[in-house]
Amino acid sequence: MVLERVAFQTSDDVTIRGWFFTPCSSSSTPLPCLVMCHGFSALKEMDLNTFAEYFTSKLPISCLVFDHRGFGESDTKEGQPRYEIIPSQQTSDISDAITYAQSRSDVDADKIGLWGSSYSGGHALWVGATDKRIKVVLSQVPCVDGYSNFQRLIRPDFVANMNELFQKDRLERASGKPPGMLPVIDANPLNPSALPTPDSYDFFSTWAKKCDWQNKVTLRSIEALREYYPSAHIHRIAPTPLLMTVAVNDVLSPTDLSLEAFSRALEPKTLQMLPGGHFEAYSGPNFERNAAFQAEFLKSHLAHTN
Repeated sequence: MVLERVAFQTSDDVTIRGWFFTPCSSSSTPLPCLVMCHGFSALKEMDLNTFAEYFTSKLPISCLVFDHRGFGESDTKEGQPRYEIIPSQQTSDISDAITYAQSRSDVDADKIGLWGSSYSGGHALWVGATDKRIKVVLSQVPCVDGYSNFQRLIRPDFVANMNELFQKDRLERASGKPPGMLPVIDANPLNPSALPTPDSYDFFSTWAKKCDWQNKVTLRSIEALREYYPSAHIHRIAPTPLLMTVAVNDVLSPTDLSLEAFSRALEPKTLQMLPGGHFEAYSGPNFERNAAFQAEFLKSHLAHTN
């Protein structure tokens, strides 16, 4: 495996930075490319390199892995805050990442795949339906319905206060004040946070000791989650092959919501069920099972030779 640090410009002139992985063996012909991106506030260092290394060691493909705008090594637009997650911006940036991949001489521009996990698992469904340059979609433990997800994550007796925070933040931003921020995780479940599940706390607090992840997002990011319905067009992904990986006991991206969304997808589609919860898709006993299944799917639909 060979790793190259790369950067590309988005359509609104923001610099996105990431890694480009290629197999160790040299190839005289352009390779298929899998564009990969992480979930809510997560950075590329949080196991995406492990997946990319696995895929490029098993298959004749390259992988483009990047940080979303405003996170990790990527810039944000001048005058806009860091740590803000606006789905329409992130999905647009994914399409720009596809354009960058297609522009490389070592990439087969007609064989671009998309891999997204968690929040970006939802993005993969949205972009996979609307950007027809994509030849295969892998959606891992995806957020499929932001409104329903919000209602599951936020205790009913906390919602009114959250709505007040949204209103206050909009008024303050309109008056020129900095955006309101919220922790992504909090050890105390009674304190407001974006991802108030025990496994979210364990995952992100562990990674915070290993990389430059910051425990904050803008309040607007939470409001944007509630209005986002990434599986709205899932039936329009076809005839592009779709693989959805769902955890049996997922409480962050609830299992039943993902299965309902998958039922609306058209063929060709494949469902992979993994034991455990949301974050067990990334590492531990599940990793080899998960990555091997995804690699076989990629072998059939992206890395095959004509």
